[in-house]
Amino acid sequence: MISRRSFIAGTLAGAAVASTRSRAAGARKPNVIVILTDDQGSVDAPGFGATDLVMPHIDALANRGTRFTQFYSAAPVCSPSRAALLTGKYPLRAGMPTNAPGDDRPLERFAMQTTMANMFKSAGYKTAHIGKWHLGSAPDCLPNARGFDHSFGHLGGCIDNYSHFFYWAGPNRHDLFRNGTEVYEDGKYFLDLMVRETKGFISAHRDEPFFIYFAANAPHYPYQPDAKRLQQFAALSYPRNLYAAFLASLDDRIGEVMQHIDACGLTNDTIVVFQSDNGHSVEERAHSGGGSAGAYRGEKFSLFEGGVRVPAFISWPGNLPESQTRAQVAHACDWFPTLAELCGLAMSRDIDGASLVNVVREDAASPHEVLHWQVGEGDRAAWAVREGDWKLVYQPGKDATGDSYFLANLADDAQESTNKAAEHEERVTRLRELHNAWVRDALA
Repeated sequence: MISRRSFIAGTLAGAAVASTRSRAAGARKPNVIVILTDDQGSVDAPGFGATDLVMPHIDALANRGTRFTQFYSAAPVCSPSRAALLTGKYPLRAGMPTNAPGDDRPLERFAMQTTMANMFKSAGYKTAHIGKWHLGSAPDCLPNARGFDHSFGHLGGCIDNYSHFFYWAGPNRHDLFRNGTEVYEDGKYFLDLMVRETKGFISAHRDEPFFIYFAANAPHYPYQPDAKRLQQFAALSYPRNLYAAFLASLDDRIGEVMQHIDACGLTNDTIVVFQSDNGHSVEERAHSGGGSAGAYRGEKFSLFEGGVRVPAFISWPGNLPESQTRAQVAHACDWFPTLAELCGLAMSRDIDGASLVNVVREDAASPHEVLHWQVGEGDRAAWAVREGDWKLVYQPGKDATGDSYFLANLADDAQESTNKAAEHEERVTRLRELHNAWVRDALA
């Protein structure tokens, strides 16, 4: 694995010059749109395994780029996953080891991080956050304080898509903000508001490079799809029908955004990154399911594959390979250095991600030998570590028989169906020691 301490700005900047060889000298830097879906299952996108979903616009985007079939989110739950994507650091190092609180308590460690938006803004990009935030409500954690010129969306974990009230527990509170000011759009469908805001931002900045973080509150509960999509999937079993219809409704809106990009003549000037934040939900509010991890074990909140293996792709028509699939191990922290390299931006700090440009362009080996996950801190934290094909999952407080440790070789058992911990005690010891050393380094 490439050490995070070996990521040096000069090296990356030099690679960035080579990476833009297909573009004319003096051409504008590419725009970037990062699309992050919410609670989308491991196989629930075209080309990833599901056959009962209809998402033609996402499919078209992926076909104009490169899919990753062993792509991992940084956490099996929302806030840590988002923090890692935006900072290029594992959640523990990014100061977001668990979900952000639902109030304005300060999150000092996250507030000190440099985000992807900071990097783009420093390079002269116009930057926008559109959609869900869920990375803290304290003033120094809000989008406009984290590098975004423009922000529109909700600050908490989920909202009703029409009233824009927090969808969790009382007391009821409205959660829709533009640049830190509460705004009211009663009865207007949130995905439509996201499209309106995104198209307006693109139109305003079509003649200069822009970065958009498009973080949809879908297919996260509440499942509130378009009526026509509900009818389209009426033959599917409940609750798959609701989930499929909601994903199709999201796909329609992503299509609108990409059509606007095309109408502005920016298709070949725009990099699009797509991934889910974590696996599908089986929470009661999600009708106890709807999404799918296919053959993989686990779901949202789980460190088994179904909680952290997610659909992902990158597309840049005319500049990156199209209609390609990569099985190399890749990680959400990798988007930060990948985009920096593609856009020719210098990075001056250490991160945990590694650029995927050579993987995409040359089908090179994965830059990762080891990956880490941890949710929470201290002795009660759940964690996992993958080295090569071996993966160890630790779940605190299971029982006294040793089942707290679950070991699998993913090359032989990607479904994590059989615990090999008792048969390979030396492997368990090694992976546990790797994890402990990583925690010490992350908190140093």
